[in-house]
Amino acid sequence: MEFWSKRTFKSILLPGGIVLLGAVLLLDSAAKYFPAPGVNFFYDAVFVAVLLLAWRFHSTRVLFCAVVLLLSHHTINWYAVHYISAPGPAHVAFEAVALLVPLDFIFLTFFPERGSEGRTLFWFLALLFFESVFVAALARPDQPSEFLHFSPIHPYDWRLPQPALLMVIAAVTLIIVRLVQFHKAIDNGMLWSLVATCLGLEAGGTGKMGTAYLGVAGFILASSIIENSYSLAYHDELTGLNSRRAFNDAVVRLKPPYAIAVVDIDHFKSINDTYGHDTGDQVLRLVSSRLARVSGGGQTFRVGGEEFTILFPGRTAMDIADHLELLRMDIESSSFRVRGEQDRRKAPRESDRRTAGPRRKRGTAQSNSGFLSVTVSIGAAESHSKLSVDEVIEHADKALYRAKQGGRNRVQMTVVQRVKKPK
Repeated sequence: MEFWSKRTFKSILLPGGIVLLGAVLLLDSAAKYFPAPGVNFFYDAVFVAVLLLAWRFHSTRVLFCAVVLLLSHHTINWYAVHYISAPGPAHVAFEAVALLVPLDFIFLTFFPERGSEGRTLFWFLALLFFESVFVAALARPDQPSEFLHFSPIHPYDWRLPQPALLMVIAAVTLIIVRLVQFHKAIDNGMLWSLVATCLGLEAGGTGKMGTAYLGVAGFILASSIIENSYSLAYHDELTGLNSRRAFNDAVVRLKPPYAIAVVDIDHFKSINDTYGHDTGDQVLRLVSSRLARVSGGGQTFRVGGEEFTILFPGRTAMDIADHLELLRMDIESSSFRVRGEQDRRKAPRESDRRTAGPRRKRGTAQSNSGFLSVTVSIGAAESHSKLSVDEVIEHADKALYRAKQGGRNRVQMTVVQRVKKPK
């Protein structure tokens, strides 16, 4: 796992981190110029928008996170208004909510984004019910004004109680781990929305600043839905590479000189038939992780099942030859442990197993320890003043065909000859 890869850095920071940074700078410098009615309007508009977006795009986790933030904010406001003269219950309610919000985000991290909506809704409503009872039971007038603060481990004068701070740290850590693993925009929205909520709670949870930060938390959730939709449209969900739509957009912007390489996994259908589609998906992810690291300024796209295309702007075929050979060798030397058993539908029957020996095709190999390695064939071509992009891709496809005909696991280049005009 490459923690500090460019993709990981972007998935953690964008878009929620940038939105929150801008909000902090704006509120810190110009909050006094914002009228309270304007802040309230911003808050209401943001949460109406995020609830509608989450419902329309079937984003269960964002919808539930928004509901948690709304209920938490209104709970703090309700206790603050009804216990002005005796603020003890309001203080206890604030501490309880500060503890429950990050705990809810931890629970919602494990909720499916899509699935059995009825069952998911039942558990979410049950969670809200028990938490409502918890807050109501603790925030009674006969309760002490503080019940979650522990001064021996409280080094700063924070409003948030220590258990809430520890819960925030746990929630943030969990969401970052998920971002490193899956690079999902929804997780990014949950991460920075939780941080914005903590800033709002630290500001008191009520009033202009508390409402403004809670509004920013809702705005971050809404932006994560938009970012997730963009990611689904322009990135392949299985491999994380750029998708065919992104490829079509990139091709339109290509200007000579450039080179194009097409990559095909050798005997991929045989791998699916022999080991099953789950193993086939593992192979795709393995190869894609290597293709994403191609050197020479290449940008990789998944354009088909096991077919990939790499664009090299500003390069010729000879410029990229060594980079493609290094890529081929990197994939050939990679392997992974096969999960699960061979697809039973493709396994030989009991009567045939005595005569059915292992049949390995060139380009695939499985060791006795259960590791599988694969190879790729690569064809490449360069731009030419008389060739369109589609024709360059066609030349690269022909080079790929020659690589397969020549035994696979090789790079085949097509260098377009530039014929000089007679004087």
